[in-house]
Amino acid sequence: MKILVIGGTRFLGRHFVEAALKNNHEVTVFHRGQTNVGLFDDVEEILGDRDGGTDRLKGREWDAVVDTCGYVPRVVRQSVEALAGTTANYTFISSISVYKDFPEAGMDETTPVDVLPEDDADSEDVSKYYGPLKALCEYEVTRGFGERALIVRPGLIVGPNDPTDRFTYWPARFDQGGDALVPGDAERLIQFIDVRDLASFTLALVEQGAGGVYHATGLPVSMAELVEACQAASVHAAAPVWVEESFLEGTDVQPWMELPLWIGPAANWPGFMEVSVAKALERGLTCRSTLETVRDTLSWVKTGRGDREWKAGLRPEKERELLNAWRASQSS
Repeated sequence: MKILVIGGTRFLGRHFVEAALKNNHEVTVFHRGQTNVGLFDDVEEILGDRDGGTDRLKGREWDAVVDTCGYVPRVVRQSVEALAGTTANYTFISSISVYKDFPEAGMDETTPVDVLPEDDADSEDVSKYYGPLKALCEYEVTRGFGERALIVRPGLIVGPNDPTDRFTYWPARFDQGGDALVPGDAERLIQFIDVRDLASFTLALVEQGAGGVYHATGLPVSMAELVEACQAASVHAAAPVWVEESFLEGTDVQPWMELPLWIGPAANWPGFMEVSVAKALERGLTCRSTLETVRDTLSWVKTGRGDREWKAGLRPEKERELLNAWRASQSS
């Protein structure tokens, strides 16, 4: 197949291109040139911004396009309109964040998506309205391609080359040894997908010419399973200190960013990391073990991540302060 990837050089796009090349597809990447120009030797590279620059795609035909970096509907509309007449299928990588909230476990693809508020209906503020804007991007793709549109809604994407550090923090932290603050109880459920499994699943759907909407994330696992995997992969194997959620919510710790994979009861999102993946499993989604993902992520931290500043996770001094406060609360 001839596949156009919008993005394709950073995280999911990068792994998708690698998977497509492994399956002997002819790949073109269209990106702005901000990261990893010339990353692939056997890939045609078109540098440009689709926001006003889709003329670079005119006169070209592809069997499929995979859009890994669409966030603003106005911008996605431009690539949809440019490719609708010359491309057979359009795959859009969306997010489970399209839902307004997560009131219960087992939400499936028929769950209504979130919308922009009426008094801010023209906003393009991705940091404020990430979910509703992603949902509107889905609408643009579906409107332009109809049954030829494939919408993939991943959960938290993790693994090597992850620029967010949200999952990566845990393998790296446990490898440092000492006492590691872990939120909630050991059986608290979490949900994520290895970027390589997501890339393989998406490619399989593209190869099949699939349309429709699919959740794409792993089955829920306990936080204890992640901790045990981190310990098994670590050189120094930190000891977990399980801290009650009620205590953490009384501090200034930031859920999700300072303590990745934790939201807390106050958010009232009981189904956030327990969405249904039954449809994807029926279509062939397979996920590697938590331990394999942890080991490979930690290996990348040590060999490929570099020394850039961490975007997520507790600073060591804050972790110590919280642990001291927690222990004091338990002894009083």
